[in-house]
Amino acid sequence: MVSARNMNVQITQVVHGASSAGRNSTAVRALRVTINEVAAHADVSRQTVSNTLNYPDRVRPATLQRVRESIDLLGYRPSAPSQQLRRQRSGAVGFELNALGSALNDVAHPFLVALSVATAQYGCHLVPFASGDARPALDGYIDTVQRHLVDAFVIVDTHPMDPRPAWLSQRAIPWVAFGRVWDDETLTNWADVDGRAGTAAAVDHLVERGYETIGYLGWPVGSAVGDDRRDGWATATARRGIDAAPEAVCEQDIAEATAAAGPLLDCVGRGGAVVCASDLLAVGVLHAALARGWHIGPDLGLVGFDGSGTAQMCGITTLVQPLERIADHCLKVVHDLLDGAPAPASGSLFQPQLFTRTSTDRTKKGFS
Repeated sequence: MVSARNMNVQITQVVHGASSAGRNSTAVRALRVTINEVAAHADVSRQTVSNTLNYPDRVRPATLQRVRESIDLLGYRPSAPSQQLRRQRSGAVGFELNALGSALNDVAHPFLVALSVATAQYGCHLVPFASGDARPALDGYIDTVQRHLVDAFVIVDTHPMDPRPAWLSQRAIPWVAFGRVWDDETLTNWADVDGRAGTAAAVDHLVERGYETIGYLGWPVGSAVGDDRRDGWATATARRGIDAAPEAVCEQDIAEATAAAGPLLDCVGRGGAVVCASDLLAVGVLHAALARGWHIGPDLGLVGFDGSGTAQMCGITTLVQPLERIADHCLKVVHDLLDGAPAPASGSLFQPQLFTRTSTDRTKKGFS
């Protein structure tokens, strides 16, 4: 999670990974004093600082003077776009429901629920929107902004060549992403799950349970999230001395996953295991194994990813994403940006939790 900076503010920082064109040929930028630092200096809440800037009539005279003295002393300067948004706030945050079109996603709905629950803490509400296009782009964002329906956005399903982060940044519209900004390392207002660490933990768990051959079923190369999760499996199997671990790929579809799992299980063999890029793919592997008469657990270890209700119903060990923590982090970042704070110093990676079920228990017959 992002923490408030202390009072000993470092004046400059080197910006790594940015092109000279993207930062006007300079590698050093000034760090602005944040509203949290002003609040700490004046011994008041962040809301009191915000009221001093935007609604001074709501602040007691003595407190108003103290906060203004702290602002002057620290040199705090809220951004003009944020000040304008603050005065015209709708109290709403936009959320696109189908950023990847009709692609199946076990995380989108529970994350939307987690965001909705967290809004009460930040005094805002969500405005969901969707597009009828097979591959949505910017139309929904343009329409929502032109109609002045929201103050900021939480974007999900980020991907290479995603136009949304740059479009929002260029218009000084506050936003935060659930998912890394894969094309621009200088954009840091994101939170994501460490997929690489998750699949590596899955391999370690399977080895400790006695499975020797550990295969992988993932998505085609080019999916940034999928590539990250595959890297964790590949790194961990190599570290564990598992040579020539078999793998297969398919789209996010149960029928395709079941078909792809057939040849994969031939290579893994009875008594092996499979790590999957998602719970949905794991269900495809389960179907293929059951068709052979194998028992999930004793005959085949199986680990999914996402912590979905489907995995729970099928008894599949899975990597659970901490959606409540991520939702809270995203809304905090948006709230701070609207209050004039700069973007976080870096993105935030959250560790998934391995939730074990019968699919990795070699002593019990699981789903059959």
